Parts: sequence; structure tokens; C-alpha cells
Amino acid sequence: MPKLLLSSETDTLDLNEIMDKGLGYQAKTGVTGFGLPPVSVQWLEGAGDGATFRRRRVLTRDIDIPLEILARDRQHLQELTDRLALAVSERCTLTVLDDDGTRWTTDVYRTGGGEYAYGSDTTGEREFQTVITFRSPDPYWTSSEAQIRYIGGETAGAFLSNLVKVTVSASQAIGEIQLDNRGNADAYPIWEITGPGTKFLAVSPSGERLAWTGTLAANQRLIIDTRKGTVVDQAGDNRYAELEEAPRFWTVKPGLSTATAQLEDISTASKITCSWRPRKWMVV
Repeated sequence: MPKLLLSSETDTLDLNEIMDKGLGYQAKTGVTGFGLPPVSVQWLEGAGDGATFRRRRVLTRDIDIPLEILARDRQHLQELTDRLALAVSERCTLTVLDDDGTRWTTDVYRTGGGEYAYGSDTTGEREFQTVITFRSPDPYWTSSEAQIRYIGGETAGAFLSNLVKVTVSASQAIGEIQLDNRGNADAYPIWEITGPGTKFLAVSPSGERLAWTGTLAANQRLIIDTRKGTVVDQAGDNRYAELEEAPRFWTVKPGLSTATAQLEDISTASKITCSWRPRKWMVV
């Protein structure tokens, strides 16, 4: 099975430590919850036969990790179990490491497990075995490696790689952005616009529009987080009201696609940054 890490705000447990070092923590055979997450499907039933599909909602993910601890002695075993208890006492992050170095993460909370049978799972000397159950509120795994595309900026030399520049006028530019989502679930782009500029527009490959009609002075920044549905400037002030009516916070579909972005009243310092993290339904 892949290498696993369990991280809290203050500590990281390597769940492949026994195999690598001979002592420590080890996730054992029987881990569950890494496959397709559960879904809730709603149907409309009429007077006739069968039903009509209405919508689907992906639910939270439950993960069971059989865990072994192997220590030098009784005191060391107590230290390792204390460390484990602290790590899972609050929100923590479960990480799966691919062979190519890519990390896929999901935030989890312990919902159960951690019990043991004295004399069977441990004698309190060197070994300890248990199963810990976690729940992830986000059913997807998110890549640690963000994909980033730029438009404009003095250091960028206008449009960078994977971008095609089309200059409409001296103060307006439109760029085609190649979107490469290597996951198998929709990813949420984050747009960061650096001024000066006005009237930012991002159009998805299917024609969905995300338009902002405000104004940025030189060195001012605007951040549009499509997952959170927030629009703030560099000071954290809310600029959501400056979006066009009925904005579409569109997502990056799996695979290759092309979107467009534009900004008006620009200078050589103006820049658009689009970034996203691929997501997966399941990891193996």
C-alpha cells in the first residue's frame, strides 16, 4: 500500500515507520475508505413506473486505518501512544504519497476506534494494535502541487507558456489559458488579479462567465476563490458586490481544456494568475 502520513498542527506521524526503520508506527493491511466516496441520490417518483433522476450529492468519507505501534520498551511505547492520542485529538491531515512524489491530502477528524484488548492487542510492553476511524468532510483527495498559469506582468514578458496573447488595444488584453487538470474530479481555480486594471472577465471552456466590474489601482490585488465563493482584495475587504449579476464560479474539468481571461485598463505591471489543485475521487 502507499506510504501514509498523519499530520496535526504540531506533529507528523509516518505511518510506514516500522517498515522503513524497524520501530514506530505502521498502517497495516485492511485500510478502508480510499475508494469512491458514498453519494446521496434524489429521485422524483411520479404516477408511472420507475423514477426520474433529480440530483446527486457526494457525502463525507469514512476511513478506517488498522495501526500497529512497535517500541523499544514500555516507556517508549507510552511515549508513542501519547503522541498518537495528541495527533488525533483535533483536526488532522491524512496524506497519501505517490511513487512520483505527489502528495494527495484530505483533512480528517477521528470519529471512533482507538480501543484495544489488553493481552491481545497489547501487553503494554513493546507492541500495540488498534483501528482508528476518521471522517473527512471533503470526500475528495487534493493534490499538494498547484497548477499555475499567468497572464501579463513585467517578469512574464506578456503571456507565459501555455498562454496565447491576443492584444485588442493598448489598454486591453485577452489570453487563452490551457487548463490541465490531472485529477479525476473538478478542481476549483483561484484567480489573483494584480492592478492596475478594470473589468476582469474569465470565461470557462463551456462559456460560463465570471465577471468582476471593479477597479484596481497599481499594486492592488483581487483574489477570487471559486471554491469558497469569495472575492476580497489585498486588505481582506469584501469586493463581492462588484461581481456581475448571477456570477458563475466555474470549475476546471478533468483533462485538457482552454479558457479565456481578460483585463482592461492595464499596464506592464498588470497580471492575472490562475491556480488550481487537482482533485481525485480515490487513491490507490
